[in-house]
Amino acid sequence: MSRPCTPEPVRNSLIDDAKASLKKHDVGTKYSHLPSNEYSILIPLLAKEGKLHLLFTLRSEKLRRSPGEVCFPGGRGEPTDVDSVATALREAQEEVGLRPEQVEVVCRLVPYLLDVKGNTLVTAVVGFIDHNFQAQPNPDEVKNVFLVPLDYFLHPLAYHQNHLTQSGHLFIMHCFEYTNPEDGVTYYIRGLTAKYALLVALIILGQKPTFEVEFNLDDLISSSEESFLKLYKHATSKL
Repeated sequence: MSRPCTPEPVRNSLIDDAKASLKKHDVGTKYSHLPSNEYSILIPLLAKEGKLHLLFTLRSEKLRRSPGEVCFPGGRGEPTDVDSVATALREAQEEVGLRPEQVEVVCRLVPYLLDVKGNTLVTAVVGFIDHNFQAQPNPDEVKNVFLVPLDYFLHPLAYHQNHLTQSGHLFIMHCFEYTNPEDGVTYYIRGLTAKYALLVALIILGQKPTFEVEFNLDDLISSSEESFLKLYKHATSKL
């Protein structure tokens, strides 16, 4: 059965509205001066069937780090990368065959502190990709590529959370369970990936989720920055 095609004006309107919301949360290079091991991820958005979707990868079981986990394309910066955006785009091309010219970068979100020592930061780069993009997964890094409707991260069919205290701060660990209707495979989206999927959904859709979140829904960027800076200062004060 062929999928219904979203009319171009509807698709453009979805994308334009989303871009306007995302740009209000762009931190740009605000945190690029922080000394750290820099990692970047690309959060790929696309409009399909009248809805916005996020593109995810399922990491290969061959990998040493996080094998079999659901992630956004991304990885560690290299000396040839001019900035965090370049890192995210290079990694996306290496992992799923997404060329830089196929991505319209919209914003960079508040970074994520990957370890309690404060020396590993992840920059999230949000961009729109063409709705007709056909992924070409690198089998050494990626086992599968799939889409999830953005609104699923506010109204999931299967979800649970855990509370974690780290460096004296309470964090909510989200886990979304999503069954792909195309092949029946169930994916578990958790950790850093779940956090950013949720944040992007909150920014763009502006709706209250059906579960508890760590963000101030009336001021997402300030609450994100406050949480990040508290943890970063606590971590670096111990060095």
